[in-house]
Amino acid sequence: MPREFEIRREVALPAAPEDVFAAVTTGTGAWMFPKEKVAAVGGSDAADDAVTVWEPPHRFEVRMDGEDGWFNALEYVIEARDGGTAVLRYVHSGVLSDDDWDGQYDGASLHTDFYLHTLGQYLTYFTGRPAAFADIQGPAASLTPDGFERLLHALGVTATTAVGDRLRLELPGTAPLDAVVDYRTEHFLGLRTDGGLYRFFGRNAFKAPVGLTLHLFAGDTDAEKAGGAWQSWLDGVYTAGAAG
Repeated sequence: MPREFEIRREVALPAAPEDVFAAVTTGTGAWMFPKEKVAAVGGSDAADDAVTVWEPPHRFEVRMDGEDGWFNALEYVIEARDGGTAVLRYVHSGVLSDDDWDGQYDGASLHTDFYLHTLGQYLTYFTGRPAAFADIQGPAASLTPDGFERLLHALGVTATTAVGDRLRLELPGTAPLDAVVDYRTEHFLGLRTDGGLYRFFGRNAFKAPVGLTLHLFAGDTDAEKAGGAWQSWLDGVYTAGAAG
């Protein structure tokens, strides 16, 4: 039987409530993934039917319901703090299959921590700027137990690489990128450059392919071209002998 879950987080963010509210309700893919539409309840024809609470700049809720009691809901409560900062209280609730419920919950919980960290990075370095977004998924070969390790090796990340360290990324057909490590855990890696956020996901630990997302803020960025270059690189990581 499906079982309900709830993930709660409280995070301090380096931005005023108005900027936090704009970040979580603007769907360009600046810190998570794009949304086709988000608008005030009862607003324009483009209003998102899933939005159940719209109280700028302090509260935003969305909820989707399905058959047999299925639902997925997100709640954002934003409170002002001194110095033009804010605290976000975030709740993600819903239903997960009873098949490997613990594994699914752990995966969702760890992804939440990474997403909220990325929100903080966006608000610190790129607030107010729309993103060119790309989502790149690894091939089936990345599902192996060492799938994420192979990606890290290809990036030049070692066991001692830590937050604050710098990396130089070189992909065929693109200019080199100088990046700083802004997030590092067993299953996730975050890199930040002057023009974007690069998020790497070791989803092989959760029975899915390794993947990465690009959140690029230079106004002339071609997301399709950038995504294609990274897709070719990622596929190459898992070709025969690539782990070398």
